Amino acid sequence: MKELKNKHHDVSNMNISKLLFVVIFNFIITLAELIGGLLSGSLSLLSDALHNLSDTAAILLSYVSMRIASRPISKERTYGHNRANILSAFVNASVLIGISGYLFVEAFKKFINPSPIEGNTVVVVAIIGLLGNLFSVLLLRKGSKDNINMKSSYLHLLSDTFSSVAVIISGFLIKYTNMFWIDPILTVFINIIIIKSSYAVLKESIQILMEGTPEGIDIEEVIEELKEIQGIKAISHIHIWRLDENNINLEAQIQTDDMLISETQKIYKEINDHLHEHFDINHAIIQFVVDEYKH
Repeated sequence: MKELKNKHHDVSNMNISKLLFVVIFNFIITLAELIGGLLSGSLSLLSDALHNLSDTAAILLSYVSMRIASRPISKERTYGHNRANILSAFVNASVLIGISGYLFVEAFKKFINPSPIEGNTVVVVAIIGLLGNLFSVLLLRKGSKDNINMKSSYLHLLSDTFSSVAVIISGFLIKYTNMFWIDPILTVFINIIIIKSSYAVLKESIQILMEGTPEGIDIEEVIEELKEIQGIKAISHIHIWRLDENNINLEAQIQTDDMLISETQKIYKEINDHLHEHFDINHAIIQFVVDEYKH
């Protein structure tokens, strides 16, 4: 058990180090795209730069929250600090959706009144951004599978990768066809993709923060499964929630015949085994009661 804990700690430290590197790297890309967007007059490139800027802030927030989450359990924080990751994911996704909404409005204005754009500058700067985003995406890809905070940062960078591809296409079309209206059109396309991916993270983080029943778990199904255990007569006051993306908790009252406390241990062990095997619930808080308790 100790070895497993150390391994998890090493993985967390590795993720934290990766995030710090991506923050610095992404900030450099943001400056390049911001300057390129201003010089070329491209809204899609400025859009990409703004998203990169929000990414930098978001990943910095993820870095800080992961540092906080790695702190040990204390008397003041008996569950630890893991929800710092969930708060960070919620803020990141909300900000990204907000920026996308703003850029929809700007794209509409530019579609109505298109202005000349320097295609060569757009292409060169967007290619630099694409290579940088691809590198960052590959760096965070593994950690994003098990951590919602890392996933939110990963999605930020993945959306910017698609954004850079769209900007490159926009630059070539503008350079060879003078189709300036393609710039705001691609800006809208980029932001639709970003909103779609961000909404999934936002929804999951809200579900955890509101302590809702985790997706894929039916409370009635849990009750029926536990009633199969010998000695359990009824189940009431059941609550199931996620502490963070990796830990699901359950609390319930279990009605049994009158028995010694030591005799309930066998039932308690079976409850934990059933919950872990069938529902991936890894922490159960059980109160045993007898028939007279109802009266």
